Amino acid sequence: MPTFPSVDEQLAYIKKGSAEIIRETELRVKLDKSRATGKPLRVKLGMDPTAPDLHLGHTVVLRKLKHFQDLGHTVIFLIGDFTGMIGDPTGRSATRPPLSREQIEQNAETYKAQVFKILDPQKTVIDFNRRWFAKFTADDFIRLAAKYTVSQMLEREDFHKRFREEKPIAVHELLYPLAQGYDSVALEADVELGGTDQKFNLLVGRELQRAYGQEAQVVLTTPILEGWRSGEEKMSKSLDNAIGIHELPVEMYGKVMAISDDKMWKYYELLTDVQLPEIEKMKSEAHPMVAKKELARRIVADFHSADVATKAGGEWAKQFQKDEVPADVERAEVQPDGLRGIRLQDGRWPIRLDKLLARCGLADSVSDASRKIKQKAVSVDGRTETNIEVPLPLPTDLVIRVGRKIKKVAISS
Repeated sequence: MPTFPSVDEQLAYIKKGSAEIIRETELRVKLDKSRATGKPLRVKLGMDPTAPDLHLGHTVVLRKLKHFQDLGHTVIFLIGDFTGMIGDPTGRSATRPPLSREQIEQNAETYKAQVFKILDPQKTVIDFNRRWFAKFTADDFIRLAAKYTVSQMLEREDFHKRFREEKPIAVHELLYPLAQGYDSVALEADVELGGTDQKFNLLVGRELQRAYGQEAQVVLTTPILEGWRSGEEKMSKSLDNAIGIHELPVEMYGKVMAISDDKMWKYYELLTDVQLPEIEKMKSEAHPMVAKKELARRIVADFHSADVATKAGGEWAKQFQKDEVPADVERAEVQPDGLRGIRLQDGRWPIRLDKLLARCGLADSVSDASRKIKQKAVSVDGRTETNIEVPLPLPTDLVIRVGRKIKKVAISS
């Protein structure tokens, strides 16, 4: 019979980095019963494979699932290959366009590989909700829909807002919370995890379990992680502030080093297994730069390896602390056509920096380059540039840095 730590020890570990537990008293009872019987809790996290790559923001709740795994409980990573076809309406002001079956299957395969960078593959149950929904009949869906009312659905903030603004709400969107909630019934979940934005869907699972004669699951939500750039926007690829778990080690390391000192401690809490007392000790005793380097090392090691993390730290120091340019830095050669304006009296040429960044591959587009310049993320020969046009002699060789990227750029005459 497996043995578990004391309930107080388990709760302390579980509560680290948690936003809300509904309800903690129920979780304590479940943990106590688990210790008495030796039966691990069934802890569920569902994700729809709507994008091929995960970033650190996604790993906050994955790490909480790992904490339950560390404590000896059964963790279930549920891939929503059925619910992904519906599209989660959470936070949406309009109906989400559906993904094809082929897209869902491709993304699901990448999810399986990526989650094992956090979870133990030998101790993780991977399941797909098409396993039970493929067998659902029209009668089953009608019975499921009868468990919840339209007025209950419209209590949901995003639905309520769209209804008030007379924006369309498709019927299949109303089915999404019911489908996600039924996953908990099918898996007989004791605990379900999700971000704070998933609270409504998770609570529907509690209600449906009661309706199907099961004990209601405990809901645990985790905070939404802020992006690495300045500001409080959530981490998102569309906001260009995400740290992808497949990024190059030195880029990942450098982005972590670019976060503010205040944000660093939240990253420690949400993205590492370091306990809160140790984090508090570091706050009072460690130099912020030393603590941030350790955070960057830990994060890179999680998704690559300890040796790679050490090497990335050395590369970062070489590039950004000692202001050196690596010998193997990539080189780009560009023609000035379309970049330069009318020659200045001093013999230099006004060069459109935004177009230059896009042309040499340091930005995805001219508008992306313009945004990076405004964010003060661009330096030319060690000087931060905030102007769209910069006067340069031609021909010229430059070292241009954009965020963590660096290139030697040669502009011909």
